[in-house]
Amino acid sequence: MASIIPGYEYDIFISYRQKDNKGDRWVSEFVDALKDELESTFKEEISVYFDINPHDGLLETHDVDASLKEKLKCLVFIPIISRTYCDPKSFAWEHEFKAFIEQASQNQFGLKVKLPGGNIATRILPVQIHELEAEDKKLVEKELGGFLRGVEFIYKEPGVNRPLRANEDHPDNNLNKTFYRNQINKVANAAKEIISSLSKLELTEEKESLEFQRGRPGSAKNSRATIILMTVSILLLLIIGFITIPKLFKSPGKLDKTIAVLPFRNLSNDTTKFVDGFMEELLNNLQKVKSFTVRSRTSSEQYRDTKKSISAIGDELNAYYLIQGSVGREGNRRKIWVQLIESKADRQIWSGEYLKEMTIEQIFSLQSEIAKEIATELNTVLSSEEVREIEKRPTENLEAYNYYLQGNYYYWKSYASQDYESAIKLYEKAVELDPNFAMAYARIGISLLAKY
Repeated sequence: MASIIPGYEYDIFISYRQKDNKGDRWVSEFVDALKDELESTFKEEISVYFDINPHDGLLETHDVDASLKEKLKCLVFIPIISRTYCDPKSFAWEHEFKAFIEQASQNQFGLKVKLPGGNIATRILPVQIHELEAEDKKLVEKELGGFLRGVEFIYKEPGVNRPLRANEDHPDNNLNKTFYRNQINKVANAAKEIISSLSKLELTEEKESLEFQRGRPGSAKNSRATIILMTVSILLLLIIGFITIPKLFKSPGKLDKTIAVLPFRNLSNDTTKFVDGFMEELLNNLQKVKSFTVRSRTSSEQYRDTKKSISAIGDELNAYYLIQGSVGREGNRRKIWVQLIESKADRQIWSGEYLKEMTIEQIFSLQSEIAKEIATELNTVLSSEEVREIEKRPTENLEAYNYYLQGNYYYWKSYASQDYESAIKLYEKAVELDPNFAMAYARIGISLLAKY
């Protein structure tokens, strides 16, 4: 059965390592559950490619690239990301995952698609069944060209890292607090969002093509009218160009990429220090982008509990873009939401939602990834030096970093109380744990300067 969009072989392609389907046949069970969920999600019949044979049923005599090229003509590619999938020597990684990225990047839709709400999604929808090691995660993100955002089917307890089962013996013991049924529903809904967006894009292209064909001149009279219309249009374009082109060659004003990061909302009582710290580190990362003008935290702090409109805040801060966010908890994981807003129009340009256990690795990866996402949305090409600066970690010690965040909390609180001593003590605890923690030393100096 072909795809719902002409020219494509399948709607969904499932890619996996054969060893992940041995034993309890987790992948086969997932595919069956997903097919059932898709039936209740889509009105149309959705075609899913899933080959239970090793190497996609290809023999040694077959041309792998040519055989898979047609099969990979799909709308959504779902890789089952496991501890064994991230292997450049594996068939699925080399001939399916990387091959789809290359092929999709060059076809009519491209690798990324704009969703109805204005957000951007990739046509790769990862399903993650293990917590990955740092090097494997970097390998995936390098190919994806961005942060690994997938639907997680991970059961985690102390010392346990395995795929989530459809029928868990003790589901509440799962530290991730996810349920198989809900995760299947998330995959189907995400696939529908992507496929629906591609279908609307296809209809738009067909409509434009039909309108173009209908508008073709069928007689000499129509031809003369078309020539006159084109001549008038060209004259108008020349006039508009004469007025606007000189402006295009003027150096853009700083306001074009002036950004203010507003205080993040705290949705959980136990994350106050983390919330402020996360917001401040995001601000610091944005300041490392040379083409951005980022308003200081001191300027933004006055809007912590404000009821002023977005446009009013943008005017007062003289900031073309505002960043808002919130931090909460779901079980043992923090839920972080960030959005980029064009202040004058009060229009959301981009948003991201993340649900993770905040290890030191994930905290810094997420902070740098959000900064890079914002740069991409603002059509900013980061230099290798800027990327290195954004990805640079202030410390590898999570406990030291927590003391540093607490110190920041008291430092900003001291603006009103003049009690910088509490902040200094916490920064000193941070450098005791990590003597190379330069930012903590710098904060001690800033606090002493403010105190005296």
